[in-house]
Amino acid sequence: MSVPVGRFAPTPSGRMHLGNVFAALIAWLSVRSRGGALVLRMEDLDTQRTSDEYAEVLRKDLCWLGLTWDVETEAQSKRGAVYDRYFELLADMGLLYPCYCTRSQLHSVNAPHLSDGTYVYTGTCRNLDDQQRAAFGRAPAWRVQVPDRDWVVEDLVQGTYRENLATDCGDFVVRRADGVYVYQLAVTVDDGEAGVTEVVRGMDLLSSAPRQMYLQELLGFSQPVYGHVPMLMAPDGRRLSKRDRDMDLGYLQNHTTPEKLIGLLACAAGLTPTPAPISARELAGEFRWEKLSKENICPDISQIL
Repeated sequence: MSVPVGRFAPTPSGRMHLGNVFAALIAWLSVRSRGGALVLRMEDLDTQRTSDEYAEVLRKDLCWLGLTWDVETEAQSKRGAVYDRYFELLADMGLLYPCYCTRSQLHSVNAPHLSDGTYVYTGTCRNLDDQQRAAFGRAPAWRVQVPDRDWVVEDLVQGTYRENLATDCGDFVVRRADGVYVYQLAVTVDDGEAGVTEVVRGMDLLSSAPRQMYLQELLGFSQPVYGHVPMLMAPDGRRLSKRDRDMDLGYLQNHTTPEKLIGLLACAAGLTPTPAPISARELAGEFRWEKLSKENICPDISQIL
């Protein structure tokens, strides 16, 4: 049996909040419980919001928690040339086309949307001719054409998730008009080249998996196993956010210990019966995917402060 390779890929745009910690913990526990390896990657495509200073703080925070990694791969902001190569592969397949739609057009009340408000791209720019494209007079984003086909994710936490990219998503962007590659292409390439066999992340990214599976197939990468963990919520029902500085590691390090924090998260997630302090290494021996809650979690942080 091959050794599992997981990854934790934070965005260095601020201090980790408790939800980030939870995703990192489950990714770490999953591979460590089976003698696997963990890859750390800084997802800093948006260089206006990210920094090397935040990246260093993230590394120190992970070490404080005991969530060590085996290798850190090159940050996304330094991999433009790599993404260029895969972009050209898609272009050579005849699957890319320029898109000039504005944000307001995409989110217009007249545009098709799913029940959660997500717009479905209808291929507005797919068949423009050269003259029509030139008339816009501005740089386009680039979309990849998708097939009318179901993609099925057998998720380790959420179970079976099915999506037809043509009807539930539409052709999606792989490079923005400013030349920055988007999340879908970048993570597909990064995970593929790093040999990642298991992707553990928040449930809010479950709908991204079919798009990445499609790109994996096109670009010749093996498809990893997915585990989309429940979201951590604030007491008032809000999702935790770096912007709101909800329960970030700066505050928590000054008020508790890593063992107390991990014990609280483990109990809230269903991994242990009580919130007794426990280290990540000790918890690895207790980890089972079937124990993990599927529902969003609202830990009572007052128990450990």
